Amino acid sequence: MSGDHARAAQLLAALSQAQPGQVEIARKALSEAIGAGRMDLALSLTRGVPAAKLPTDARLLLLAQEIRRGRPDRGLPWLAVNREAGDLTFLSPLINAWAAADRNNAELALSLIGQMPRGSLLAPLSDEQNALLLLRFRRTAEAEPFARRAVGAAGARDDRLRLAFADGFLAAGDRARALMIIEGMGAGEAVARQRILAGRSTGQAIDNLPKALSEVLSAFAADLTRLQRGSPPIGLVQVARYLNPQSSSTTALLALLLAGQDRTEEALALLRAVPANDALISQIRDVQTRVLSDEKRFNEAYQVAAVAAAAANPDSSDFSRLGDLLQAMKRPAQAADAYGKAITAAQAQNLKSILWSLLLLRANALQDANRWPEARAALQQALAIAPDQPLLLNFLGYAQLERGENVDAAEAMIRKASELAPDDASITDSLGWAQFKRGKVAEAIVTLQQAAEKDPAQAEIQEHLGDALYRSGRRYEARFAWNAALVTAEDEIAARVKAKLASGLTPSNAAP
Repeated sequence: MSGDHARAAQLLAALSQAQPGQVEIARKALSEAIGAGRMDLALSLTRGVPAAKLPTDARLLLLAQEIRRGRPDRGLPWLAVNREAGDLTFLSPLINAWAAADRNNAELALSLIGQMPRGSLLAPLSDEQNALLLLRFRRTAEAEPFARRAVGAAGARDDRLRLAFADGFLAAGDRARALMIIEGMGAGEAVARQRILAGRSTGQAIDNLPKALSEVLSAFAADLTRLQRGSPPIGLVQVARYLNPQSSSTTALLALLLAGQDRTEEALALLRAVPANDALISQIRDVQTRVLSDEKRFNEAYQVAAVAAAAANPDSSDFSRLGDLLQAMKRPAQAADAYGKAITAAQAQNLKSILWSLLLLRANALQDANRWPEARAALQQALAIAPDQPLLLNFLGYAQLERGENVDAAEAMIRKASELAPDDASITDSLGWAQFKRGKVAEAIVTLQQAAEKDPAQAEIQEHLGDALYRSGRRYEARFAWNAALVTAEDEIAARVKAKLASGLTPSNAAP
């Protein structure tokens, strides 16, 4: 309960040894050991739990042990044990395919991965696995279309996969395709390009069974984290890291999960252990500053960000990270300067794909620093680059609406943003507020109710809805919306909402 899971695992293991018949104590000790990354202790504890009662992460750990020993065939039976706790047999084609690849049997490996059922949990990763297996056998032309599709569907794993594919192409002697796959990667592209041109690996290759299974388990854990609200899959990520301890992307994911469970020092220790020359060090620093900021340890977070920005050859991500932190520290003028340097670096590196987002960040900081004319200019520059980007259209439209500038054009911008991103609650809120500001109160209420349904926890939306309801004479419903806003409201919004609940809507407490 105090957060010392490694010590808890030791104590429970000792208790389990003293009471060998108590299976639940052994299971608890096993769970604590895996969650703490004490795999040696966990493996010894598996002997005290009947196979039919082993939890999923323990079965995966036993499989991983056999894979690390080069005996995947002995690990496969663990997939079928205790199916009631989770059927893991869907992993068999992946393991058999990579085991064949490790024996240099290309045709069998590709045939096995091709037999993966369409409804399998592995199906979304089929392009990725086909590309990696083809690269393992230097068949780069065949791998390219699979790699392109995999990158297109990678989401948050985009950089990680690009670098893994680049290493595969480079190892096969295909520098042109290695350079191709990192195009559009973002801030890390320049450094990756330098490595490839120098013929140096990024160190992110996925070219054997332990690395392949580790990556799949990490991908599953990331998806589970996004989809569920229960306990995070820390054990799953610990097994992934046991299979591939050098994977910095898995380390970053584990650190985020640990920090989310108030295991901050464990998370930071993991992140500090990643070498400074790691190809994904930028992501590691992002996670470091995020963890420290969430703990309000701003001075330590600033040290991480400032040192990176002051190092030799910083890139745009180093400056934008510093800008993000300065914004969190309520230092918008300095944040705007940092974002300006990020923009200059991105332009120098010809990173056109991220320019509009950096300009948006700078505009937000400039607005917070009460430098609206400069903020407006930055937004207009960004729109010239990305004219159909809903975030830009919404930001500029809403900001102008607040100031009573070009209200017709402002509402048109927000309406266009809403059409481009109909599921975005914040943009729907902006449209409703634009309607309210233009006197279309009944129309505004309908739109704001839609926004509140999409994101009921956003205080600003509930405040806007309450104001519109109050203006229309629906006072009871307005108070309900304002009370809903107060659940998550902070600072100025909270103060305004409390004033409205006390005395009703007045010009002094109306939302801007």
